[in-house]
Amino acid sequence: MSVETHANVPPSPAAEIVAELIRKARAAQRRYEDYSQEQVDEVVTAAGWAIMHPERNRTLAEMAVRDTGLGNVPDKIQKNYRKTLGLLRDLKGAKTVGIIAEYPDRGLVEIARPVGVVAAITPSTNPAATPANKVINALKGRNAVIIAPSPKGLTSAIALVGYIHAELDKVGAPRDLVQYLPDPITKQATQELMRQADLVVATGSQSNIRLAYTSGTPAFGVGAGNVASVIDASADVDQAARKIASSKTFDNATSCSSENSVIIVDAVYQQAVAALTAAGGAMLDAQEKARLQNTMWPRGKLDSAVTAQAAPKIAALAGLTREAVTQARFLMVEEAGVGPDYPYSGEKLSPVLTVYRARDFGHACEIIERIYGYQGAGHSVGIHTADDRHVLQMGLELPVCRVIVNQAHCFATGGSFDNGLPFSLSMGCGTWGGNNFSDNMNYKHFLNITRIVRPIPERMPAEEEIFGDYLRKHG
Repeated sequence: MSVETHANVPPSPAAEIVAELIRKARAAQRRYEDYSQEQVDEVVTAAGWAIMHPERNRTLAEMAVRDTGLGNVPDKIQKNYRKTLGLLRDLKGAKTVGIIAEYPDRGLVEIARPVGVVAAITPSTNPAATPANKVINALKGRNAVIIAPSPKGLTSAIALVGYIHAELDKVGAPRDLVQYLPDPITKQATQELMRQADLVVATGSQSNIRLAYTSGTPAFGVGAGNVASVIDASADVDQAARKIASSKTFDNATSCSSENSVIIVDAVYQQAVAALTAAGGAMLDAQEKARLQNTMWPRGKLDSAVTAQAAPKIAALAGLTREAVTQARFLMVEEAGVGPDYPYSGEKLSPVLTVYRARDFGHACEIIERIYGYQGAGHSVGIHTADDRHVLQMGLELPVCRVIVNQAHCFATGGSFDNGLPFSLSMGCGTWGGNNFSDNMNYKHFLNITRIVRPIPERMPAEEEIFGDYLRKHG
């Protein structure tokens, strides 16, 4: 793809830099397109080992925390490991070369084709795991990929791509299949990459998602997170509390799938709050809640100083000195309102959990609808319950793409070894969240499908078959 220019207007430096990356990516992708399924799978495994190698995994995790200031090293190691291993499990045996499906009765044959050069827009919260996930999915489809990291995530991207290149060398694959935007990472360079690539897959800030959708290039972007979870009257309350606590505190709540609110049905409210406290939470009093709010939203916007920090550090920033608070794994605040005037009702990206009290399950769903009407529509909802009717009601009525049942939400939503969702760090939120897909982003989003269509015996229905019942009923 050539860089578009107007008469007498030279291309910008960013456009020229991106054009050279695209040129090299296209040359590599043309070679890669001729690979067999066996060769492609070897390349995919090589890219996976680049981040799964224990020493490299630790280096990437330490680098990510050092340079972004977000999360913690042990959890990032676990995230890099589990998300990559799970993805490789999902991809093992999946067909992405040549004929991938045949339907003789319909006269159809489906052939997998590459999309070309993928622009992978990635966030600072997961500067190794998210790029690795997108690179592996792109390579599975015989594509080339160029990573656009966040400025703070550039060092992690450079190291990750270096490790991938070392593995690609072992299998004889072109290094230029995987590249990254060079320093400095600017909005102009990222926009140019989106414009010149064949497909954009964007995860991160909603401003980047909007840029992806308006780039003029086909794009998959994800919606905002603000996950709510219900503890129902029939729940195993202690188990629910342990799972919510583990999810809320993992990697200091960097995940968009970390619970921001828990709605507890009145019948088990006191018991659930006690269980959450036993699991490491500390409920703030009104004065502490106000001080924390002033610290987290000093000018009406979430302060980056608290983002993905440990609860004791956030408590110290807010000047909270009560021992139960300073030693807590996560902080809790009781809330009743929703919307801009109630910032605790929004996404917090920190181990701070908002607690709502609901009269009953129906009221809990009403609260969730209000929360998602403010922020987070389309993403996911959690429920801890023994009542399958309530689970189904959520799936039928709430504006969400996933209902996570009796699981630690941040581990389950992006795929887990004990559920059937694809392993991913990018969750589509459907039209509710302003997205064009509602699935977990996976290798199928990185493919074009060509269909061979052969004639089959005609089956043309009679009008009676289609309209008979309708006309007899309505005339």
